[in-house]
Amino acid sequence: MLWIWVGFILFILLLLALDLGVLNRKAHVIGVKEALGWSAVWIGLGLSFSVLVYLGYEHHWLGLGNTPDAVEKSADFPQGKVNDGKQAVVKYLTGYVVEKSLSVDNIFVIAMIFSFFAVPAMYQHRVLFWGILGALLMRGAMIGIGASLIASFNWILYVFGAFLIITAIKMLLIDSHTDPAKNPVVRFVKKLFPITDRFHGEHFFVRAGSTASHEAATPAGTVEKDNAVDTARVGRMMLTPLSLSLVSVEVTDLIFAVDSIPAIFAITADPFLVFTSNVFAILGLRSLYFALAGMMETFKYLKYALAIVLAVVGVKMLMHLQLKAWLGGNFNFYLLGTVLLILAGGVVISMLANRRQPA
Repeated sequence: MLWIWVGFILFILLLLALDLGVLNRKAHVIGVKEALGWSAVWIGLGLSFSVLVYLGYEHHWLGLGNTPDAVEKSADFPQGKVNDGKQAVVKYLTGYVVEKSLSVDNIFVIAMIFSFFAVPAMYQHRVLFWGILGALLMRGAMIGIGASLIASFNWILYVFGAFLIITAIKMLLIDSHTDPAKNPVVRFVKKLFPITDRFHGEHFFVRAGSTASHEAATPAGTVEKDNAVDTARVGRMMLTPLSLSLVSVEVTDLIFAVDSIPAIFAITADPFLVFTSNVFAILGLRSLYFALAGMMETFKYLKYALAIVLAVVGVKMLMHLQLKAWLGGNFNFYLLGTVLLILAGGVVISMLANRRQPA
């Protein structure tokens, strides 16, 4: 089982190295056409991986599918039911769709962060790359902790379910798009480190008075003020606004992960299925951002659809035994269809509302 984890992580690292080191080595503005193309590539990879999931769990490659899934605990299977190929694929795809859909709301917040810090478009990809790399590490740790909790305390599933329903209600009633400047982590970083007043190319930090500190990407009107600060702090390492935007993106993903990780555990407690579905959903977040960031207002009702998805998943977590008895062994497949219908409904309603509005 260890080797399948090692192989998957090496594959993801190879994709990330290819992305930043070869395909996007030079900073440039990513257009909608390019973003849609890469979105199709990442979605294709995520969906294609389901074939390997089926084969791996059906034939128990390197131990896959030998551990009972704690979400499937019942009177007949007190330790949980082992996933075969079909069940594993349905759970993987459901988790992938749920995580991908929840990341859409994350995209809107990231767009607000970039706007607040006035991050140049050509450097946004670099921030998202390192932000997503950090997100993968954080989510990996959270998934490991969550899987251990569920294996030891099955009642934690009901806590997660209640939390998801509360989160859904909060999404419907409260605007979660807060001012990045009021973020306590960002304020702490500002107190801890000196910050430059302008961008210095794609650098996250520069040494005051160094050559890099004179590579401004902002209007010339801000150069003199920043140079004065650098001269007074010659030799000191200083963070650039790009670093603050990266910190904000990381904190944002951590907050969203608190919602999305319990959502995936409502579908399966198999760590490999949880982690792989999360990884492929996150990997496409950058290209999806560049494709959708300019259309935030177009899908204004999608937020409500996401809240309903969270509520549905929460109810499933609270009533999984009753639902399984009512719907049978394929109730995870029905959950996948329900999630897709809710998301499609949010998109359609948004588009119809936009058509009715006067130009």
